[in-house]
Amino acid sequence: MSSFFAGLAYPFRALGTIQRSTGLWLYILAPILINIVVGAALYAGLLTAGFAQIETLISGLPEWAQGTAWLLRGLLAILLFVAVGYLLVRFGVVLGSPFYGQLSERLEHQLTGSAPPAEPLSALGILRDISRSLLYELKKLALVLMIGLPLLLLGFLPVVGQIAGLIGQIALGALITCLDFIDSPLERRRLRFREKLVAIRKALPVTAGFGLICLGLVSLPLINLLAIPLCVVAGTLLFCERLRPSTNL
Repeated sequence: MSSFFAGLAYPFRALGTIQRSTGLWLYILAPILINIVVGAALYAGLLTAGFAQIETLISGLPEWAQGTAWLLRGLLAILLFVAVGYLLVRFGVVLGSPFYGQLSERLEHQLTGSAPPAEPLSALGILRDISRSLLYELKKLALVLMIGLPLLLLGFLPVVGQIAGLIGQIALGALITCLDFIDSPLERRRLRFREKLVAIRKALPVTAGFGLICLGLVSLPLINLLAIPLCVVAGTLLFCERLRPSTNL
């Protein structure tokens, strides 16, 4: 359990790292501006539509299920915030990937004295970074569909199924979020998708705690606009302390 709680602490430790490392700010502020623009569009459109759909669904429940309406409304609201946060991370990670690669490289070099180079911030380098990020997103989407669809069907079972489905969705979200924010140092080493999953599995339970706290941060409106670069820093810290020494990456 100590490793799990250590994983929970990484984003908060990252705050201190950012304060002490003034050279990282350029690679943090630029993606924050990207996140603000993308986040404003997503929240303006999806939250309004999502809450309207939740109320429509609740009003259509049969009488025997009305007693669970409050629970279902709460669960669906949580899933809505997680889903919008998930989409924000998807856009933010892809569009900000050139900056995050540089951010991770510089931080790893500060912490360990060496780091595989990120793509340069040139037109060609940015294009290559975004192309790889898009391919990575497709692989994560395939994983989400493979695991998430059965969990979605489980959620149609009253109460027990809904709770079990929610727990499963949160666990899946934590895994994807962990992949998001530990990816920069792994991608600079050109690891394949399966190899990244293995690296995260070998570092359990610290990666479980890390994925869960980052999922919570990126699911909170407004906070998540700042949380994405923070979690990139936290993921690089985790990699340098936990994955790099144990896996010789």
